[in-house]
Amino acid sequence: MKTMESNQVENYPDIERIIQFDFVRATEGAALTVYRWLGRGDKEKADAAASDAIRGMFDLMDIRGEVVIGEGLKDKAPGIFKGEKLGKWSPQAPLYDIAVDPIDGTTNVSKGTGSSLSVIAAASPEPGVECALLDIPCFYVMKLAYGPQVKNYIRSLGVDCLKLTSPVDELLPIIARGLRKRLTDLVVCVLDRPRHERLIKEIRSMGCALRLISDGDVTAAMLPSIPGGSIDVYIGIGGAPEAVLAAAAIKCLGGEIQIMIWPKDEQEKQYLIEQGWGDRLDQIFYTDDLAKGGNIIFCATAITDCPGIPGVRFTDKYAITNSLLMRAKNRTIRKIETYHNLNYKTIRLHSEKGEKWVSVPKSEVFL
Repeated sequence: MKTMESNQVENYPDIERIIQFDFVRATEGAALTVYRWLGRGDKEKADAAASDAIRGMFDLMDIRGEVVIGEGLKDKAPGIFKGEKLGKWSPQAPLYDIAVDPIDGTTNVSKGTGSSLSVIAAASPEPGVECALLDIPCFYVMKLAYGPQVKNYIRSLGVDCLKLTSPVDELLPIIARGLRKRLTDLVVCVLDRPRHERLIKEIRSMGCALRLISDGDVTAAMLPSIPGGSIDVYIGIGGAPEAVLAAAAIKCLGGEIQIMIWPKDEQEKQYLIEQGWGDRLDQIFYTDDLAKGGNIIFCATAITDCPGIPGVRFTDKYAITNSLLMRAKNRTIRKIETYHNLNYKTIRLHSEKGEKWVSVPKSEVFL
C-alpha cells in the first residue's frame, strides 16, 4: 500500500491549483471521443473509447496516480480498473488516489439520451491518511444526498436527527424544514428501478415532487448541493463506485451524502464478510468517510445534456464542451465552456501513443 511522504505537501504547495485543468482536459477528451458512439447501441465500445482518451491525457501528466475506484466491477465493461497506474510516475511527482467513471450513464449514451458525462475525482492523501477515497468492494449501496443548507440545519439542531436508516416519512419532512419548503414543494430524485417501487409509492403518497432518472446517479447525488440545482434530495440504491465519486463532488460543495452497504444477495454478503467488512455492513458512511481531507479535485464533462451542464455540440468550426471543475480546499465551482477548433483540435489516445483529430459525426447537423 502506498504511503504519503511527510515532506510531500511542502514540496507541492497547493499543487491542485496547477494541475486541475489537466483533469478537465481528460474528461473533455473522453466526451469528444465517445460522441461518435452516441445512440449506436454499443456501450462497451463507447466506454473503451472514453477510457482510451482519459489514459492518453494521463500519459502527459506528471503525477503518480493510482486508480482506487475504477470501472468494471459492476458493469464488467472495458474500463479503467482498480490498481491501474496513471500518469508519468516520476519519483518526485505528487501522489493521487483516482476515482474514475469514463462514462456515467453508458446506457444513456448507447440510446442517445441525456444525462451522461465523464467523471474523475482525484485526491492527494494528507499525512497519516492511507487512502483518500474509500473503496467499498460491493456492487450497490443505499444513498441519501442533500445540500449544505440541510446539513447546516441539522448541525444547528445539535442532534443527529437525519439518518439514512430512518423511514422516508421521517426523513423528508426534516429536509423540507431545513430548506424552508413545504413538503409538497420538495423535489426528490430516485433511480427508476423495480427495487424502488415501494420507495416511489411512499414519496408520492407524501405529495412530494418526484423526479425519476434512468441512469447517471453521480449527477443526481450532486444536484442538491449545487447552487440552483433542480432537486432537493437524492435517495435510493445505486452503484457503490458512483457513491464515492459523488462524495468527492459533494465534499467540494459543502453538502452531505450518507451511504450504507446493500449486498445484492447472500453470496455478496459472505464475500464482504470474508474481505473484512462484516462489522461495517450496518455502518452509515458520511462524506468525510468516503472522501478524506481537503486535497480533492472533482471534474466532469457532459457527453449528453445533464441538468445544468449542456452536452457536446458541434458547429461548422468548433466542438463545444461544458464541464464542471471543483476543489475541496476552497470550494470554488467552475463551469467551463470550451470551444475546440476542429481545424486544430487533437486528442491524445493511449492506444495510439499519440494525437488523433477529433472525429466529427457524419450525421451531425451543424448549429
